[in-house]
Amino acid sequence: MPKQKTHSGAKKRFKITGTGKLMKQQANLRHNFEGKPTRRTRRLSQDQVLAPGDAKVAKKLLGR
Repeated sequence: MPKQKTHSGAKKRFKITGTGKLMKQQANLRHNFEGKPTRRTRRLSQDQVLAPGDAKVAKKLLGR
């Protein structure tokens, strides 16, 4: 039986914590920084835990 390959896009986007949760990078941190307050850009630069419904799908893509 062939092995299941890890989804290349998913492995670049998600990190698995020690407890098994999935972390993701926040959206809206790529351009147009002049229009965003510094407080917002600092908040967006932190990783965020993936929602449970999305985590279920992402774990399958990662082969977990």
